[in-house]
This record gives sequence, structure tokens and C-alpha cells, in this order.
Amino acid sequence: MNQRLSWREKLSYGLGDLGPAMAANWLAVFQLIFLTNVAGLNPGLAGTVLLIGKVWDAVNDPLVGVLSDHTQSRWGRRLPWLFWGAMPLGLSFWGLWWVPQFTAHPQENVWPLFWYYVGMGLLVNTFYTVVNLPYTALTAELTQDYDERTRLNSFRFGFSIGGSILSLLLALVIFQAIPQDPRRQYLVLGAVGAVLIALPLYGCVHGLRRRVWRLERRRQAAPPVPPMSLGRHLQAALANRPFWFVIGIYLCSWLAVQNTVAVIPYFVKSYMGLTDQAFTQVVLAVQGTALVMLFVWSRLSVALGKKQVYYLGMAAWIGAQLGLFGVQPGQTRLLFLLAVLAGVGVATAYLIPWSMIPDVIEWDEWQTGQRREGIFYALMVFLQKVGLALGLFGVGQALEWSGFVQTVAGQPEPVQPATALWAIRVMIGPLPALVLGLGLVFAYFYPITRAKHAEILLRLAQRRGSGPPNPR
Repeated sequence: MNQRLSWREKLSYGLGDLGPAMAANWLAVFQLIFLTNVAGLNPGLAGTVLLIGKVWDAVNDPLVGVLSDHTQSRWGRRLPWLFWGAMPLGLSFWGLWWVPQFTAHPQENVWPLFWYYVGMGLLVNTFYTVVNLPYTALTAELTQDYDERTRLNSFRFGFSIGGSILSLLLALVIFQAIPQDPRRQYLVLGAVGAVLIALPLYGCVHGLRRRVWRLERRRQAAPPVPPMSLGRHLQAALANRPFWFVIGIYLCSWLAVQNTVAVIPYFVKSYMGLTDQAFTQVVLAVQGTALVMLFVWSRLSVALGKKQVYYLGMAAWIGAQLGLFGVQPGQTRLLFLLAVLAGVGVATAYLIPWSMIPDVIEWDEWQTGQRREGIFYALMVFLQKVGLALGLFGVGQALEWSGFVQTVAGQPEPVQPATALWAIRVMIGPLPALVLGLGLVFAYFYPITRAKHAEILLRLAQRRGSGPPNPR
């Protein structure tokens, strides 16, 4: 089969990450501040809500990964999961932004609210996995071309970052259209999100169905592979040496992203003294730059290689995070300049680790004779959620330990103590810079180059008796 995808197929594939990206961005930017400043939970309980959902993902993600690997359907192994999971994801997302009143006394309402958000969070995490994990596993199935995968991921993350930007613009419009009523603001946000999360997933299924039909006929014609248990799949995946380096690269990058996104509202509002609109604009500056740079880095990776592109992006990003630590209230222009510089590096965190995973899958197939896209992507999606949870949980705990004063409904935002402002600055600057530096170490030792990948594909083709793979 032709390894190159048509523009229509690339666009359809990218569309599949639009809705989940919007959901993930709303959760990353607004969920913690919604739970503390609107629902009325203290930062420690709010962070715990998020952490419980990610503990569940330790079971949920590998289970869905293995089940999708073994799905039998003329629509392939992945598309049925997107089709049936899209609507429940949207509906559960809507429920996450409701503030139910279980009792008339605010203090007695705290624990029922805590368990309500735990339950809704478990539903959202489950259905997010049901659609997003099989979707990400499609990358390794749609093409085996080394550079085509990077281009395909540039479409995916173009829609992903575009969805993140759209989510913030919609939030800005909704918040301005419904002033002075935060509960209604977030409930409308959830309703709009429910629709926009589900619809693009159906567009992805429709646009890829013909290529997936052809791939599925080809896969079913191949000799059957002996089944393995979930435990053996996990054991084999974790024995894959290159995968550990990708795990390190991705976890460091994504932890830095989520930590920064979680603390930006507090940094911009509590430390810089700016408005809700300003912090939305800062996030837009980061993501808008990342969207443009995504396609620049994609082209450069063909000439320079994936590791070299990652080095360049991380250098810009680390410089931006350290610069944010030194920004002073009133230096608004410098704040936005550093946000743009951070976006240059953030683009490589989206692009490079995900373009490495398909190469790791072929390394695994070369070593073991098994092809298990689902389990590898399950572990990656799980790490993505771990990064989100650890970032939000860590920010919540650090704010509480530092004496952060939470907002009381109906009251103006309090002035924060110096200890809380110092904690916010550390979490926006030195801490993510240190984590990103560790990611550079993992990237240095990653062993799969373009030449090594070509050798792996040649050996796999010889094993199958089909001759060298067609790069076109």
C-alpha cells in the first residue's frame, strides 16, 4: 500500500484530535481553578480529585489498549472505539462543570461535592481513553514511512494546538457574555464543549474509513499471531529499551507543559496583577506560536533529524521558563515575549515524542515478532494523563502549603502572602526548566535514527517475505 497519505486523509486524521485537545486544554487550564474558586473545594481536595482519576487510568489505559489491539471489525481495530465513545465523552465532560447543591450549608456541601467530582472525573477519564488511545494508535497503522509519520503528526498536533486555541477563545467569549456568574459560565462552557468534543471524532471516522478498510483486509489476510495476556504485553513493552527513552522525553516534556499551564492563571493574576483576559491571552500566545512552529519543526526534522529538532526546541523553552522566574509585575510586554519563546519549544514537545513511538513499535516487532500498537500508546496516553495529574496535584498541594488564600464566593479575590507568590514563581520558572533539562538527557541516549529505522523496516520486510518496503 502507498505509504503516503492524501491531504484529505491527513486532515481527517488531524480532525480526530480536535475535540480531545479542546477537552484536555479546558481541563488543564480551568479545572483546578474551577474546583477551588467556583465549586469551593480547598486546593488539596481539588488536587486529590484529579489524582484519583489518574490512578484509575493505570488500569483503564492498558486495558483499552489491549482490547483495541484485539478488536475485530471491518472498520478496523480503532475506529469503532472513536465512533461509540465520542458521545459519552461529551456528555460526561458537561457534567464535570456543574456545581450541585447537596445541602444548604456550604461547609457540609464540600465532601458530597468532592465525591461528585471524583465520579465525574472517572467517567471523563474513561471515555477520554476510549476515544483518544485508539486514535493515537492509528499513527503507526496508517503509514510506516519515517518522515511521513512526522508529517502526519504535524497535522494531528496542528489540529490539537488549534483546538487548544479555539477552546480558550470560546472560553473568553463565554466568560465575557455571562459576566459575574462563574457557575453559569462554566456550565455553558461544558455544554458547548460536549458538542465540539464529539462531532470532530465522527468526521475523523468518516474521512479515514476507506483507508482503514483496506488496511484491515490486508491485516486479516496475514498469518494470525498467537494471543498474549495483558501482563505479557506490558512486560514485553517495558522490556523495549528505546521506549524507556521516549517515556523519559515525553514525561519530562508533558509534566513541564501541564505544570506551567496549571500555574499560569495564578502567576498572571496573583503575581503579575493582571486580569482573567490577560492570562487567556498569555496561553494563546504560547499555543499560537506552537501552532506555527509545529510545521516549521516538521520540515526541519526531515533535514536535521528528530533529536536535533528536540534539542533546539528545548533550548528555547528552558530559556523562556527561566526568564519567567525573573519577570516583575508591570513587565507585561516581556511576559508576552517569553510566552512566544516558550511556544517555540512547546511545539517540539507535541511533535517529537509522538513521532518516535511508531519507530519504537517497529523495533518491538523486529525483536519479538508481535505488533502491539495499543499497549504502547496506552502507556503514552497514561503518561500524558499522569503528567496532567501530577502537574495539577503538585500545584494544588504547593499552593496550600505556601499559605495560598482561596477565593470565597461573592467576595473579591484576596491578596496572596509572599510565601504563596514565591511558590508560584518557582513553579513557573526553575522547576519546569529542571524537568526539561532531564528530558534532554533522555533524548541524547535515544537510539533509533532514520538509518536505523530503515534497517528495521528492511529486516521486517525480509521476515515477511515481501521484499523492501515501498517508501512512496
